[in-house]
Amino acid sequence: DSAAPCQVIRPEPCGVCGSRIRFGKAAVKCRQCQLLLHPKCREQCPSRCVPRPRHHAWPREGVLADFAPPAPPLVPVLVVQCVSEVERRGLAETGLYRVSGAEQLVREWKKRLLRAGGALPALGSVADIHVVCGVLKDFLRGLKEPLVTFSLHSAFLRAAAIPEDAARSTALHHVVSKLPPANRDTLAFLMLHLLRVSRSPDCKMDVLNLSRVFGPTLVGHSSANPTPLAIMEDTPRQCKVVAQLLSLPPDFWRGFLGTEQENLVPV
Repeated sequence: DSAAPCQVIRPEPCGVCGSRIRFGKAAVKCRQCQLLLHPKCREQCPSRCVPRPRHHAWPREGVLADFAPPAPPLVPVLVVQCVSEVERRGLAETGLYRVSGAEQLVREWKKRLLRAGGALPALGSVADIHVVCGVLKDFLRGLKEPLVTFSLHSAFLRAAAIPEDAARSTALHHVVSKLPPANRDTLAFLMLHLLRVSRSPDCKMDVLNLSRVFGPTLVGHSSANPTPLAIMEDTPRQCKVVAQLLSLPPDFWRGFLGTEQENLVPV
């Protein structure tokens, strides 16, 4: 049995129900992934977790390549696991990615996953799928530069603004191909995922809604410290970039991931 009884010194949220476990109260902590639970919630945590790795944890922050695996497709396992969990049990949830999960639980799970490095605890024990969505968004938002990178930011904005369909598509193909490999593969992986979300009638999250949510996260700004004017001007442009990227054919995105894509998430 990998779970051990303990007493809470610092209040923390339960990894299953999200309610805070107060100071001095009894709890159960997994020796492998450090998941903290109310004793009564233990039976609701059936998933076997992955033992914590012996290698170093991921950095608290970095560019995407710092979290990518050594072999292609270069999609961080944290992104793969969050997406897999969302597609396993979230495609019937209304407002997926728009509805927020409990902020404290999102922070706690993100910290736990970063600390685990490449071998992550199972996310099946997270009761609220919106928390998993929040972890993914928070991870992407917390990168030192956005997925489209600072250097290609203006190129993405220009390409998305081209009025003629064929010319815009060609320009977007070109600028995507110039991304660092890890950024390109992860963007492709996320676009295919968001297309599946947009096709779910239960989610009620079409391309426009998803582009509003993910524009600031994926596109961001051209520098780490944008001016208030840049923030205001960038917002509609960010959404337009994501909407136009989602309009590209799925086969374009699959081409970056190869046959391995089928091993990353359910089809």
